[in-house]
Amino acid sequence: MVLLLSKTLRFLQICRLNGKCPATSRAPPLWGATQRLYASSPIDMSFELFEGQTSDPSQAPLITMHGLFGSKQNWRGISKALVQRTNRKIYTVDARNHGESPHTSSHNSPDMSGDVRRFLETRAHPRACLMGHSMGGRTMMYFAHKYPEMTERLIVVDISPIRVPRTTGEMQRIFDAMVNISLPPELPLSEGRKLAKQQLLAATDSNETVEFIMLNLRKDPQTGAFSWACNAQLLREFLPRFHDYRSHFASLPPYKGPTTFICGTRSPYMKREDWPQILEMFPNAEIHWLDAHHLVHFDQPQQFISIVSEFLNRPLSAS
Repeated sequence: MVLLLSKTLRFLQICRLNGKCPATSRAPPLWGATQRLYASSPIDMSFELFEGQTSDPSQAPLITMHGLFGSKQNWRGISKALVQRTNRKIYTVDARNHGESPHTSSHNSPDMSGDVRRFLETRAHPRACLMGHSMGGRTMMYFAHKYPEMTERLIVVDISPIRVPRTTGEMQRIFDAMVNISLPPELPLSEGRKLAKQQLLAATDSNETVEFIMLNLRKDPQTGAFSWACNAQLLREFLPRFHDYRSHFASLPPYKGPTTFICGTRSPYMKREDWPQILEMFPNAEIHWLDAHHLVHFDQPQQFISIVSEFLNRPLSAS
């Protein structure tokens, strides 16, 4: 699926919002052929922790997961703002096969939900508020259905549990270009970026999409080898299975906890006509429509922060 990324780099502006600097935990760097593959068992996700002066450790924390090609860094500005408006700890995580988290041999919502459960259990958090964008939203929706006792409330950002746009063909071409990219190790990072952009633009005419993907380009300071932070090879293999998402819910009851969807009116990832079916899966859900593309939180950051803050601060009895 081609992300609608017309304002992708606005996260640099969002990151200027006031807030404390995050604590960070990361997996070892992954470079080219040296990266280690893990089985489908749960992995330890890289994360950043945001805390404010009013953060209450007795409150369920907020766990935020990004979308395809994203990372925890994309949520720094939003998280700093939310810390100032809520009394919760906020964790942003790198999903498996993204950012600084380990690369694995599988990539699907059930396995990624297992990573979230491991994350909470490792930190002795019996419950959490969950927020996910796109791919991350699908992970968090599945987690809420699978582990309702561990989910206090759920925020889904511009993704539907019913269907997705039929644009996987272009995404396949983009992944092919990423996997087959050729960058001589003697090139400096700036020149490598230029060459990589040229090769990716042969697969898509969306410069914004390419700019977002380029945030994943890495260069080993010792060997000079270029690599992607995201596991492009594995993600390409699992791309066709994205349409099988609803099959994961076949044996699971609805999630009846407080749920809010925040969607863009100019994004194809949520259809208004699907709302009745979504309410069958999330009977205590509400939806907010913002004048935005797929990256709702980048296009309309202040409105997004206000909606999320109000939802997180809302007493459970009033949800």
